[in-house]
Amino acid sequence: MLPVRRFFPFVLLLAAACPAFSKDANPPQPDAAGVYEFRPDHDRDGIGKFYMGREIAHVMGHQAADWLDRPEREEEEKTGLLVEALKLQPGEAVADIGCGTGYLSRQLAKKVGKKGVVYGEDIQQEMLDILQKKMAEERIANVKPVLGTITDPKLPAESVNTIVMVDVYHEFDHPREMTVAMIRALKHGGRLVFVEYRGEDPAVPIKRLHKMTVGQVKKEMSATELKFSESIETLPRQHVIVFTKP
Repeated sequence: MLPVRRFFPFVLLLAAACPAFSKDANPPQPDAAGVYEFRPDHDRDGIGKFYMGREIAHVMGHQAADWLDRPEREEEEKTGLLVEALKLQPGEAVADIGCGTGYLSRQLAKKVGKKGVVYGEDIQQEMLDILQKKMAEERIANVKPVLGTITDPKLPAESVNTIVMVDVYHEFDHPREMTVAMIRALKHGGRLVFVEYRGEDPAVPIKRLHKMTVGQVKKEMSATELKFSESIETLPRQHVIVFTKP
């Protein structure tokens, strides 16, 4: 089964601390390019692959798709506030990376209007099939499904004003490659937006590897041309961390 850049119910409300990393019996092993390292002893919620000191989290598949549209999601995450915070303009091109069933895509579509477009990207065709069905049911015509890969979202070069990732980036198998590809898809002056559960806050009821700190996101983006713009802290549990392409 293909890995999916999204987490599901097993992540939530299991905030009892995950076991700490055990002391490595063997030294970390770098990959051929020296970008990643692999540790035989690691957190049980991670894949044993590390990027800039952060272990990449496990993911689940389309079998749990219903959870993305759970009734309580708006109350927990306040996605309406997120969409407002993005200050999208009519006619914009937006990409929803790891869109799943399109829960956020359809809200973004309404915001950019009929002259705008939302690329709903996912690496599972099963998710995109659900996305298309839901868009048809709601008569939303400006969401375009895009089947990406674990290294490339397959977006046209310099075509997008804003790229949004909601609780997705921390599960990328290849964060460096994905980031390079997303930057390539951004127009100059475009924004890359990370929405991640606050890793600084132990009260956020999410497993540790499925949260990120602002500092860690900045560290990972320091390897790119992106410039930090702002961190929006209006959501109950998540950071909205914005970077801009010069």
